[in-house]
Amino acid sequence: MPLAGLIVIDLTLARAGPTCVRHLADWGANVIRVQAPDDGSEEVIGRRDGSDYQNLHRNKRVVTLDLKSPEGHAAFLALAREADVVVENMRVKVKHRLKVSYEDVRAVNPRIVYGSISGFGQTGPYADRPGVDQIAQGMSGTMSVTGEPGTPPLRTGIAVADVTAGNTLALAIMMALYARERTGEGAWVHTSLLESQIFMLDFQATRFLVDQVVPRAVGNAHPTAVPTGVFATSDGHVALGASSSAQWKHLCEVTGRTDWAADPQWQTQRGRAKDRARLHAAIGDELLKRDTAHWVEALNAAGIPIGPIYDIGQVFADPQVRHLGMALPVRHPRFGDTHLLGSPINVEGHAKRIRSTAPLTGEHTDSVLSALGYAPEDIAAMRAQRVI
Repeated sequence: MPLAGLIVIDLTLARAGPTCVRHLADWGANVIRVQAPDDGSEEVIGRRDGSDYQNLHRNKRVVTLDLKSPEGHAAFLALAREADVVVENMRVKVKHRLKVSYEDVRAVNPRIVYGSISGFGQTGPYADRPGVDQIAQGMSGTMSVTGEPGTPPLRTGIAVADVTAGNTLALAIMMALYARERTGEGAWVHTSLLESQIFMLDFQATRFLVDQVVPRAVGNAHPTAVPTGVFATSDGHVALGASSSAQWKHLCEVTGRTDWAADPQWQTQRGRAKDRARLHAAIGDELLKRDTAHWVEALNAAGIPIGPIYDIGQVFADPQVRHLGMALPVRHPRFGDTHLLGSPINVEGHAKRIRSTAPLTGEHTDSVLSALGYAPEDIAAMRAQRVI
C-alpha cells in the first residue's frame, strides 16, 4: 500500500488525533497505538470495543505502557527510536510532564516527524486551556453563521473542528515526510482545533478580512449565491443551487416558469440576491407540485445541481455511495459481519479495505516489545509491576 513501511507511534485520544492517524493506518502505515494500562473491566473493554472506537482505531496494533514509569518511558523511547512519525493531541503541559514531547523524541531520533493537535495552539495566552470541538466551533465563528437568521448560535451536526484538525495534521505530516526525503531531518508539525476551524470559514473569513463584512447566519440559503437552498417537494426535500446565469435560465425553462426570467428584479445575480425571499418562495411553490425523484432527474439533466436530503440510513443505501465504497465490510468478534466508514481517498491501483478491526487493550504488547529486544522475563517483570 502507499504507506507500507512507515512506522507511526499513536499517542492520540478522543477524535481529532485519531482522525489524523486513521488516514495513515488506512493506507498501509504500521501504526502502534500506545494506551495506558487499565483494569480490564467489562466497562473499559466495552468502551474500547464500541462502534466509535472501531471507527477511529482500525488497522492498528495496540500496546499498553505506563508512560509515567521509568520502564514504560524507556519502552516508549525505544519505539520512538525506530519510528518515522509520532502523533499526539495531549494538552501542552502534559506531553512535557510525561517527557514525550518533540524535544524528547528528537533527542533519540532526529529524523522523527512529530505531529501535534491542541485546542488553541502550542503557544499563546490560551495554550494551556482544554479544548474540545464545540468550544472551537464557538470561538472560530462557525456557530455564528450556522442556523436560521435571528436564532441563537448553533453548532454543526458533526464534529467538524475535530475532524478538520485531524485531516489537516495528516496533510502536514505527509508534507514533513516529503521534506525529509530532501533534508534527512524530521520536523514538528502542528495545528489546533481553533486554527483548523477558522480555516474552514474560507470565503466567510475572506468576506470579513477583505470586504469588512461580518457574515451572519442565513439558514439553508447561501450568503451570496441565489437561488441556493432547501426546498420542499410533494414527498420530501431537495437541496438546489442555480445561481449562475445559465443555471437560472434552465431552471426557468424546466419548471415552465419563463415569466421568472422576464422579471426585471430577477434578471441579474445581484437583483436575485436582493429579492431572495420572494424568489425562494416562488421556487418553493413550484417544486411542491412534483415529487423529489422528478425534480432530481429533470433538473440534473438540465445541468442544475440538485439532490435529495437524506437521513444517514438513506445515505448508505444510495447507489453512488455504494459504488464509492464508503461502507467497508469487516468481521468483528463482537459485532459479527458489519461495516465501517471507508476512506474518502482514492489511490488508483489500491483497493480501499479494512485490514483489521481495532484490537483490545494491549493485544500486541508482547510482540512489539519482543521485536524491540525485550526478553520474556523482562516483559513478565513489566507486567508484574503494571508497567504494561
